[in-house]
Amino acid sequence: MNRLRSSRSTAIRTPGGRNLKLKAGKLPLGVLSRLLSKVELSDPRVALGPKAGEDAALIDFGDRYLVAKTDPITFATDLIGWYVVQINANDLAVMGAAPRWLMVTLLLPEGVSAAAVERIFDQIGAACKELGVTLVGGHTEVTYGLPRPIAVGAMLGEAAKDQVVTTSGARPGDAIVLTKGVAIEGAAVLAREDPETLLARGVRNEDVERAKGFLFSPGISVLRDANTARGAVDVHAMHDPTEGGVATGLLEMAEAAGVGLLVDLTAVPVLPECRRLCEALDLDPMGLIASGSLLAAVPPGDVPVLIEELAKVGIPAYEIGRFTRRAEGVKAITNDGARGLPVFPRDELARHFSD
Repeated sequence: MNRLRSSRSTAIRTPGGRNLKLKAGKLPLGVLSRLLSKVELSDPRVALGPKAGEDAALIDFGDRYLVAKTDPITFATDLIGWYVVQINANDLAVMGAAPRWLMVTLLLPEGVSAAAVERIFDQIGAACKELGVTLVGGHTEVTYGLPRPIAVGAMLGEAAKDQVVTTSGARPGDAIVLTKGVAIEGAAVLAREDPETLLARGVRNEDVERAKGFLFSPGISVLRDANTARGAVDVHAMHDPTEGGVATGLLEMAEAAGVGLLVDLTAVPVLPECRRLCEALDLDPMGLIASGSLLAAVPPGDVPVLIEELAKVGIPAYEIGRFTRRAEGVKAITNDGARGLPVFPRDELARHFSD
């Protein structure tokens, strides 16, 4: 498992100037890195504080770490309560932590029905029960100016100190393994939130319906992926690629670790339904929110064992590249040869719904 070590800067450059006009979606990596670089940690018990690319914070509680994460659900409205539990639990799992406790802030638009609020609470309760998480509090209100509900989760978990894995643990020479395929969450949200446009663009109804089901199969949870990987091999780093897709997730891993990478885009498995949805909407699957897939950095010799152990629990996995020395930069192999890894200043889902 990765041991905590000091942060290293990287030569990777992403847009981050103060005059940059921001659009809907995650802050550009350059902006976020600049803002977080100003944060001072006054409590010595904070073993890992805010850092671009890392999935959660680590707080020293003596014999173990308390692992803390917060994440909102802003694009999806269907099953929003279920989403907020799963997405926050993913970020704890990739740190080697067991999700334990959840608080939720639920912001609701004026005119929402009591029945709709009850459905969201039922979704949260069912998802918590499934993952063994306890809802311990939060806040709920109807507020001005919202077109749809927003749920913000804050999840806590715990991890043994020798079991912690960080995004920044990738080393030059490590192989990159991806589970399941691209882009599970993005395809599901598109199918659930905008089926009319997809059907009008010629996507078959059966593809839309199958994509809707991606939330549960292959599923957007990576708890089993992460736990299986940690039990099978010496995992140096793991990451849950969310907004900005697998391309941004890989960039975040390289940025956090201060390394380069070479990814074979021809080896990245794009789910057929996702490919057809993206083609109809002129979106790139590599930049589409990708919860449900796990990115792992492991020694090259461990790749066959990892893929075999994941297969035993029904999770397909693929070797898609390797991390390199920082000086080698961030590169991608395509059908047309080598080029730079595509960069997505904002998620393709945000681009679709806001443009």
